[in-house]
Amino acid sequence: MKFCLHRSLASFTFAPICALIFGAAFGMARAQVAPPTPTLATPLAAPVDLKFEFSAGPARTGYTRVVPDAVYTDAVGYGYEPGAQVAIGDNGKTTTSDKPFMFSAKVPEGNFNVTVTFGDSATATTTTFEAESGRLMLLRVQAPAGQVVERTFTTNVRTPKLPKLPLNAVGREEVSLDQFDGGNARDWAGKLTVEVVSPHAALRSIEIASAPDAPTVYLAGDSTVTDRDGGGDVSWGQLLPVFFKPGVAVANNAQSGETLKSFMNALRLDKILSQMKPGDYLFMQFTHNDSKANWPQTYVAPETTFKAYLKVYIAEARLRGATPVLVTAMDRGVRGTGAPTHGHDGYPQAMREVAEEEHVALIDLYSMSDTIYESAGADAPKILADGTHSTAYGGYEFAKCIVMGIKENNLGLEKYIVDDFKDFDPTHPDSAAALDLGPLFSNGRGGSRLGGVPASAPVLGTVPTANSPIGTNPGPGPL
Repeated sequence: MKFCLHRSLASFTFAPICALIFGAAFGMARAQVAPPTPTLATPLAAPVDLKFEFSAGPARTGYTRVVPDAVYTDAVGYGYEPGAQVAIGDNGKTTTSDKPFMFSAKVPEGNFNVTVTFGDSATATTTTFEAESGRLMLLRVQAPAGQVVERTFTTNVRTPKLPKLPLNAVGREEVSLDQFDGGNARDWAGKLTVEVVSPHAALRSIEIASAPDAPTVYLAGDSTVTDRDGGGDVSWGQLLPVFFKPGVAVANNAQSGETLKSFMNALRLDKILSQMKPGDYLFMQFTHNDSKANWPQTYVAPETTFKAYLKVYIAEARLRGATPVLVTAMDRGVRGTGAPTHGHDGYPQAMREVAEEEHVALIDLYSMSDTIYESAGADAPKILADGTHSTAYGGYEFAKCIVMGIKENNLGLEKYIVDDFKDFDPTHPDSAAALDLGPLFSNGRGGSRLGGVPASAPVLGTVPTANSPIGTNPGPGPL
């Protein structure tokens, strides 16, 4: 478990938040002086247009050829991450491997369209693409023998750096990362990482282009939302991108152990706000840690301070022209059976009340998760890895709940949902017998992580409709 006692609430860096918190918590009138309109905190970087070729021989005009032994360094600005076992394949036309490998390119923070081309002249291939720390972008896309397939996805890159403060201004200029950020370090690395997972990779090219106008879906929350790289628990936050077409980016800023208070005090909210632009979204899911009365510096009561802090997040997002969205935390489940605990006391209801009071969209994942637990039958124990954190199967089901919430609330993101997404009914969760997502997110970089394509698994980049049993779990992770 992660404790936040080292974080002093005295170091908040924006006065409007303090005014809103105490005003909302104690029934005081809202401040009459409007806060200053925030300026674009990060200067716009020069547009990025990078093209990498993964074949033998001279590269095409405008492309950089990547040789198999090209290891990433900041000085070079591109290359494979350590551990990649790749070779030239298909008579010099591709780079291939039977183990997952990662390729990175140095880019400034922001949103990027990534176009990948792949396919073997003689062998059918099935390839999954992830970005940063395990965000699922393309799931088991098939390329028939002799065909070259091209796909594009949009992803977000960030660093811990915050804009430089004016002289004598109070505050810090960097997010306070902690030991849990090591579990998704690539989210903060200031480079764009693409992971290729295939039993027979046939990578031909990767193109990276700036997408400054793409709306960003910022996620704020705890370990049940964060990117979880290479473990037995997989959050809905890292699976959400696979349900979106190119043109919208998911920036998963959630982290293990966070609460509404600590997320702010570590400047994670500041980081989001410094990048936020009109047309963006802020999805907020807290409760698991906020409700811990034995964490005195970060505990908030559901009827008062929990609601007050949520209203701060809402106000700050609206101030920047973004759309706030509240997500009630999924219920915990009983270990071994998956039965719902019907816990979280008054926190889900408090969030519903805030949504009504502030006229904010609400996705009631708490209620939907209980319905899934109760309807999954023999698959119920496979939804959660340890009673709190979801498996890949559970994270996928929860991500589908979020997508349904987007549609039902008419958030404006509906046009970015992949065309073949089928409406999801929590009373009829997917079977856990067909998809086999678990191996794509297991520990290690090989073996069962690759897998083949189950007989009923979706292909050609379509959205999957079923899930398979999850294998061995490493046990509970940090909250």
